[in-house]
Amino acid sequence: MTHPVQFTGVGPALVTPMTAEGDVDLDAFASHVEFALEGGVDFLVPCGTTGESATLNPDEQGRVIRRCVEVAAGQVPVLAGAGSNDTRVATTLARGAAEAGAQGLLVVTPYYNKPGLAGLTLHYQSVSEAGLPIILYNVPGRTGSNVGPELVLEIAREVPRVVGVKESSGDLDPIMTLVQSAPPGFQILSGDDHLGLGAFAVGAHGLISVVANEAPGVVTRMVGAARAGRMEEARELHYRLLPLMRANFIESNPGPVKAALALLGRISDHLRPPLAPVRPETRDSLRHALARLEDLNLQEIE
Repeated sequence: MTHPVQFTGVGPALVTPMTAEGDVDLDAFASHVEFALEGGVDFLVPCGTTGESATLNPDEQGRVIRRCVEVAAGQVPVLAGAGSNDTRVATTLARGAAEAGAQGLLVVTPYYNKPGLAGLTLHYQSVSEAGLPIILYNVPGRTGSNVGPELVLEIAREVPRVVGVKESSGDLDPIMTLVQSAPPGFQILSGDDHLGLGAFAVGAHGLISVVANEAPGVVTRMVGAARAGRMEEARELHYRLLPLMRANFIESNPGPVKAALALLGRISDHLRPPLAPVRPETRDSLRHALARLEDLNLQEIE
């Protein structure tokens, strides 16, 4: 079965701004979504890992996704996080995302309980009842298990609504394997900023990006140059962004990216426990990395 490639280009893994009391700040979130849209992103990804989905309840996730859809106003599609290691919870989240108006679901492989093919198939079959296309999310560093390309494609054959993968193993090899072996229309996305340029060079369709929170315009320029074959320009922008890409993961995501956005004056630097504010030395690294981009307009696309 072939599918339209809908989630191509750049999709920021959106942060979820919080108040000092730990509540979701929907107005700040809406402003942040507008900033991403002004930067020219191709799709939006609320309620993923970077959006602190692990500590959002289903009602909060529904409200965040709904606001994202409202602000997007049909300009770009919304790929909403709907992940849990409890299949019943993931299915509830998926239905909530569909009701909120999302165009697709980003569904992490169940973490901690580490199911095999049969369990993964049951999980994604249940989530698919929400009626939306699913991007399977493989992130071994968070889940404790690596769902490789062959297993991804087996799941997709069993669950037709699994139309792509966000590959975040920190390795280009699975992406190259998928490019060679996936059926036409299967959407292959990188989830590692530092590998994004390489992923496009070997045939990936998209990048779900943390650094696109801070510099959406620069990231979309880099990806646009790469897709157009202007590799010298793409490399120059990649290496300008690389210190910030690295600084974003000095501590657990999304602590650093929220600190960077606070340095830029875009959101308040509040996280929901068990996450805590980053260390002073991390904040200094972020400040230096942001300075590398000062002469680039973070919103303007040339």
